Amino acid sequence: MAIKVKPVAASATKLVERAQAAAAEYGTNAAAAGSEWEANTRAAQGAFQQAITASGIGQRFARGVQKAGAAKYTRKVTAVGAGRFSQGVAAGQEDYVAGVEPFFSTIAALTLPQRQPRGSAANYARVQAVGNALHAKRLAMLGVGAG
Repeated sequence: MAIKVKPVAASATKLVERAQAAAAEYGTNAAAAGSEWEANTRAAQGAFQQAITASGIGQRFARGVQKAGAAKYTRKVTAVGAGRFSQGVAAGQEDYVAGVEPFFSTIAALTLPQRQPRGSAANYARVQAVGNALHAKRLAMLGVGAG
């Protein structure tokens, strides 16, 4: 005997309607779950390492990208991303400041070698000084040694 299944379209409509009604509840509950998320995510370090080094993970990733395809990406950007872009950027302003401030301060504290005539190989020392300082700052912030 075959199993009776609801039409997919009816199920999708129900999902959307219920989700719209639950948006406020989601916002409240998700906002309150930060410490639980952090604890569970930290505890998953080993599982994460196993997952990203599993045999064939690269091929599975590529197949997932192929399955989603460019059309879905474009559809979601158009239907969701474009309308939320500026709101998302505004919501991330504080995080941006916190994320880049240490690097801006590192650059501001540098004393670069004297600039040489255009085309001089000595000018690369200026670039290298900035690169080395930023790399060291990033590693320090991650709590790891220089490598």
